[in-house]
Amino acid sequence: MSDEPADAQLSEDEVDAQLREIADQFIDLANQQGQRFHKENVSQGMMYGAARFNAFVVASHAEDIGAYDQDRDRAIEYFVEQYRQMLISNLDDYRASFEDLKYAHLMTHRPN
Repeated sequence: MSDEPADAQLSEDEVDAQLREIADQFIDLANQQGQRFHKENVSQGMMYGAARFNAFVVASHAEDIGAYDQDRDRAIEYFVEQYRQMLISNLDDYRASFEDLKYAHLMTHRPN
């Protein structure tokens, strides 16, 4: 197995397509879990899973505990900012979609 990242030879568009495919699979699973559990609990479970996997990714790149400790704060800043930007983007998308009747059932109070 190579140490080369799986997406090292992919274009930006190909990486974006992969990320969307992966995200869609997680969303499909979340929707399935939403049939069994409260959507807020599914959301918390997804965040915990993402945090757990991201911690694994950071640890897997560290040569030793010193490198791990050195990368820890930078990793936290990176993942928090990435999540923040993704959340803002998706909240903006849903805000725009509320005018579409397809999503009207998601709102308890319609904005002015």
